[in-house]
Amino acid sequence: MVTQVQKPEERDDVSTFLLRQTSKDEKQKQLDEWLPITSSRNAKWWYSAFHNVTAMVGAGILSLPYAMSNLGWGPGVTIMILSWIITLYTLWQMVEMHEMVPGKRFDRYHELGQHAFGEKLGLYIVVPQQLICEIGVDIVYMVTGGKSLKKVHDLVCHNCKPIKQTYFIMIFASVHFVLAHLPNFNSISGISLAAAVMSLSYSIIAWVASIHKGVQPDVQYGYRAPNPSGTVFNFLNAVGDVAFAYAGHNVVLEIQASIPSTPEKPSKGPMWKGVLIAYIIVGLCYFPVALIGYYTFGNHVEDNILISLEKPTWLVVAANLFVVVHVIGSYQLFAMPVFDMMETVLVKKLNFKPSRTLRFVTRNLYVAATMFVAICFPFFGGLLGFFGGFTFAPTSYFLPCIIWLILRKPKRFSISWVINWFCIILGLLIMTLAPIGGLRNIILNAKSYHFLS
Repeated sequence: MVTQVQKPEERDDVSTFLLRQTSKDEKQKQLDEWLPITSSRNAKWWYSAFHNVTAMVGAGILSLPYAMSNLGWGPGVTIMILSWIITLYTLWQMVEMHEMVPGKRFDRYHELGQHAFGEKLGLYIVVPQQLICEIGVDIVYMVTGGKSLKKVHDLVCHNCKPIKQTYFIMIFASVHFVLAHLPNFNSISGISLAAAVMSLSYSIIAWVASIHKGVQPDVQYGYRAPNPSGTVFNFLNAVGDVAFAYAGHNVVLEIQASIPSTPEKPSKGPMWKGVLIAYIIVGLCYFPVALIGYYTFGNHVEDNILISLEKPTWLVVAANLFVVVHVIGSYQLFAMPVFDMMETVLVKKLNFKPSRTLRFVTRNLYVAATMFVAICFPFFGGLLGFFGGFTFAPTSYFLPCIIWLILRKPKRFSISWVINWFCIILGLLIMTLAPIGGLRNIILNAKSYHFLS
């Protein structure tokens, strides 16, 4: 038997390669320990529960009675029930796919997309949609926080000089210039828990106050638009409102990344337990607010149910303050993956050094940018419909199904195959049609809006 002897230069080449690989792995490990998504993996199952409640039960719930007034009883109830079932199913798919490759975790939505579609195509498909979703939510939450603060001011101080909504949005944004520097998901767990409690509280207040107010004397349940074309556009916008209410998919893998995992105890167990509890809470919040709010006010309900409620004053003030606390937590929850993407690009692609200064500058710029856009375009109802249809439909309704079909390959015409294609077709319809209604709403509101008013 002849033994090959490596030449000295060959051994040097191998040693150099191993040294470089070790150095590369060490740098990646250090980067993972710094980036907000992967820096902490000690979350418990209940973190998943209140993070998902915070992500899901947000500004969208306040517009559900308004959406019902544009959908009508039959279509409205059907779309809401279907959305709850479909998005719970697609959320289960994402939880299952988080660790579908042994020894690897898809800590970010785009990493799962890259595994399904390829390195470059996966990025091009997922990242733009995810960024639009997360940035869009933060812009809407800036508007919601500002409007809720203004509502509190107007209710408490009847005789005070009117203050522009712009200033209230700026006050709301000032909180985020501080909170944005919390490093990762686990560091905002206390804020997220408070936000989840607040969301449940103001949801209960919304439907209890509606019952207390009673069915209005002139209530009408017909479509609110005066003509057929307006009815169609409003219907499409309302579908987008409902889609916006199911926003948690954009951060679900990132939430699951914070949960520890071993081959014996994978993260999907505690994650799914938290998701189920969160979805039960979502149902207890969404359906009473939507149905009771619409039943009380009919087609005269405002695009934010709390604006329609004037009395009892103390209760409405409390509800609006709860909304402010909740959207503070939700803003941070949706901003964290954006911070992760920005910091990854700056460090890995542009070779910036991971530092507090880098984090301070980038995160403050992000908060300032979302505040500026919110001030310029505070069209709450139109924003919900547009963003809900254009980006939430893909990421929440059908993109997980497409990835599931590619990776799991269920047998053609099996139950799994049929369900996934049903979700894909429905999601595509929402993505195509809903933004039309939302865009029309924005244009109509823009006609009567004065810049920085």
